[in-house]
Amino acid sequence: MYETPLRRVAAIHDLSGLGRVSLTAAIPILNCMGIQTCPLPTAVLSTQTGGMTGFTFHDLTSEMSPILDHWERLGLRFDTVYSGFLGTPEQVAITLRCIRDFLKPDGFALVDPVLGDNGELHATQTLDMVRAMRQLVTHAHTITPNMTEVAYLLDEPYRDQLTEEELKQQMRRLADMGPRCVVITSAPSTRQGFCTTVAHDREDGRFWKVESPWIPAFYPGTGDIFSSVLLGALLQGDSLPLSVERAVRLISRGIHISMEAQTVPTEGILLERVLPMLADRQDRHMYEEF
Repeated sequence: MYETPLRRVAAIHDLSGLGRVSLTAAIPILNCMGIQTCPLPTAVLSTQTGGMTGFTFHDLTSEMSPILDHWERLGLRFDTVYSGFLGTPEQVAITLRCIRDFLKPDGFALVDPVLGDNGELHATQTLDMVRAMRQLVTHAHTITPNMTEVAYLLDEPYRDQLTEEELKQQMRRLADMGPRCVVITSAPSTRQGFCTTVAHDREDGRFWKVESPWIPAFYPGTGDIFSSVLLGALLQGDSLPLSVERAVRLISRGIHISMEAQTVPTEGILLERVLPMLADRQDRHMYEEF
């Protein structure tokens, strides 16, 4: 087995030439947090797809199993298997193999179930992918869906307004599928002009939320950045609520800086400007139990 003094993550995401999304977000974030990132790319694109037209897309499904075969011969094992965009049920099956065969005994899987947003599936996703993703999350330790993905995973109508008790019920049902930790991004807030990220740990039954002012802007890749910071913080030994807090802080600051700089939104937030924030592990207690 190849040994390293660093934590090691297998990152199963696509690679986009332009846009701070997927691997171009996960690799710098995790590396800045002292974690080695080993990519298992699902596809190569000329650009990210949100708000873009004419992009190229090269499916790498045929390369993924041979990559795992080589890793197996090398004896590679990972502290975390981290999956994001998956394009086909076959890629889900390959991800399941990676979780089953490549995690260390004390390792865990984080699944960002990339399916859709704003109540609709992404153009690349199908109901077959929804069913496959439901199977994948049963093997995860932590999942990070948005509200649309929650609805598809639970096979219920999408709602963008819920009470805190209804959010708790959704998180309990998701945890009953297998994950110990459930984190829902962009959840509705009971406070006017705010949005909420909520988290639940099935093992101790506790719920937390981190509220932040709603910012009227859209930057692709913020979900990938959030999940990557969350994962890095967990691997650094931070608690679940503090890990959520650190991810929310970085995303909020990144959006503010990008808006002030008037950057092109389709290129994502100015991640390079906020990477130094990852060195700040101070607990500001932005989270609260509910």
